[in-house]
This record gives sequence, C-alpha cells and structure tokens, in this order.
Amino acid sequence: MAYLTLKNLNKIYPNGFHAVHNFNLEIEKGEFIVFVGSSGCGKSTTLRMIAGLEEISSGEFLIDGKRANELGPRQREVAMVFQSYALYPQMTVYDNLAFSLTLQGVDEDVIEKRVEKTAKILGLTEYLDRLPRALSGGQRQRVAVGRAIIRKVGIFLMDEPLSNLDAKQRVTMRSEITQIHKEIGATTIYVTHDQTEAMTMADRIVVMKDGYIQQVGTPHDLYFDPANVFVAGFIGEPPMNFAKAVVKNGKVSYGGQEVDLTRKLGDRVKEYEGKAIILGFRPEAISLEDLDQAYHLSCEVELTEMLGDVTNVYVMIGEEQAILKVDPHDAATLGTTANFSIPYRSLYLFDGETEMAIK
Repeated sequence: MAYLTLKNLNKIYPNGFHAVHNFNLEIEKGEFIVFVGSSGCGKSTTLRMIAGLEEISSGEFLIDGKRANELGPRQREVAMVFQSYALYPQMTVYDNLAFSLTLQGVDEDVIEKRVEKTAKILGLTEYLDRLPRALSGGQRQRVAVGRAIIRKVGIFLMDEPLSNLDAKQRVTMRSEITQIHKEIGATTIYVTHDQTEAMTMADRIVVMKDGYIQQVGTPHDLYFDPANVFVAGFIGEPPMNFAKAVVKNGKVSYGGQEVDLTRKLGDRVKEYEGKAIILGFRPEAISLEDLDQAYHLSCEVELTEMLGDVTNVYVMIGEEQAILKVDPHDAATLGTTANFSIPYRSLYLFDGETEMAIK
C-alpha cells in the first residue's frame, strides 16, 4: 500500500469555484514528488489540503492507509516550508530552529544537539547567533528548511520555496534541497511553477492545469512521452514547437513542405485522413546536418539569441514561427535560409481536436 493516497480529492470554495477536480495520486514512502503548473492551476491548494490547512470538499486522503481528512496539521505530522520563509524576525537562527521543539517541551540538551546537527547539514553553524535580517535570501531559506527538518516528521511539504531567490541562489538551493531529501529520506511534496525545478529535483512530476492532473510521470516520461499538447509545451526550455495541419493522402503540409506521416504512424495514418493534427518537435531535437531517417525542412532565419553554450535561432517555416536550438558555431545569420532535419523519432503528433498525443 502507498504511504500517501489521494482519492478523488476535490476543492470547492463557498463561492462555487472548483479549484481542484478529482485528484488521484499514490505516493510511496521517501519519494520526492513535484506538483508543477502555471499560476492558478490548483497545485498549492492541493498541497494545503494535504497539510490540513484547507478543508477537503470531497474525496479521501490517507496516510499509511489511515484516513486523515479530519486530522489537523499537527496530527498529520507534516512540516511545511512556505514561499515567504515565515521566520520570526526577533529570534536568532538558533531560536528559529529550536522554536518548534521548545513548544513540544523537548529537553534543552536534546534541542541543542538537534539544532547543531541541523545547522551543520545546512551550512548554518556560523550563523546561529544572527537575526534573519542579517542573512541573505538563500541563508534565510535554509533556516526555513531547517526549521522543517528538525522536527523529524515523515512528510515535508514545500510551497514554491525558491521563488524569492535570484537565479544563482535557486540553482544552489535546488541541489541543497535534493541532497537534504536524500539524507533524511522523508516523503517530500514540492510545489513550483518552474519546470526546471521540477525536472531536476523530482522522482515523479504531477503536471496540473485548471485544477486537473494532466500527467504523472518521471522527468524522462514527461519529456520524451508527453500525454498531450499542454505537457509537451510546458516541459522543456525553449518550449516545443507546434504547427496545426490537415492530413491529406497520408501527408501534411508544414510551411508549404510535405511531411509524410506514414513514417510515424504506418497504417494508422488512415484514421486521420482529412482530420487536423498537431505536429510538434523540440528545439534541441533538430540537426543542421542532412540526416538519414529524418524529415528535411527549409526555413528563413528571423532572429538569433546567443546564450553561450547554445544559440536559439528563431525561424519562419512558411507562416509558422519555430525555435531551433543549435551549437553557437553553427548558427545561421539573419535573413538567410537554413536547412535542418527532424529525426522521425523526434516528431510528435497530437490529435487536432483533443490535443492528446497520438501514440
């Protein structure tokens, strides 16, 4: 049996707004699960239902096989890290870390040992006497994480904990949180709108949109086998390129150039004759070489972005704009025509009406 089970969870507010629809998920002990999606998709609301901070409108939440719907946050033995850090400004780092243990009546000697151990894990030993205002954003975030892990609970909940940090601090804290998770082995549910955080930290990712789960899977699953157009476009940077076309005689026209879909669908292409489908390919999946086992297209270069290790090349394929991610030494110049190849395996097809992946 899974450690955490969410069965048909729904959240409906008094004004009638349905924030989360029939959320189903099983989480194993020690897993690192990331809820990801754009703002307002219901990921934080779901996390707060798990924490006991939001009432579950319908459905069932089980912890280790036991119903937890009616349990309060303390009874659920969860620790939560908020976006705002929520540190006590008048308390030192030591006192912030020790606060929850003090409330529990833990002996001072035990508190001191656990604070020292936690501070060592997080690299905060030399800052224990400082107030939060004397710390950097990354250091304050570490204190917030430390205040959660010092309680030795089985479930950690993190609601966009890195959103207030700059880009460099986010990269550092991503690796630190991942390492802490490995050391303590607690079940962690992490909410973010940043797909890079999701891809680099998660054992499994839950992609949400408008209160519904779109797909659950490993980072590899979501990247190479997206369930629909939304997941395909959400995961990956830059996002996947898309173009809508109608199938005629087993082929579609992409920018005035024919793409033979029998290479991808075989005899199944007959099912889509006369119907709209959506072509998709990732910017990094293309090659500027004339590959075998690939579709070959020509395009006009509109713009280039030199990023150091790669260059993003914005092109027009007929009337469709696309982005190609190429080696900076191979980037074409503005106004020229570039030829590129899309390996057959790298072209994705989606139903034009449902937007679900065509397998």
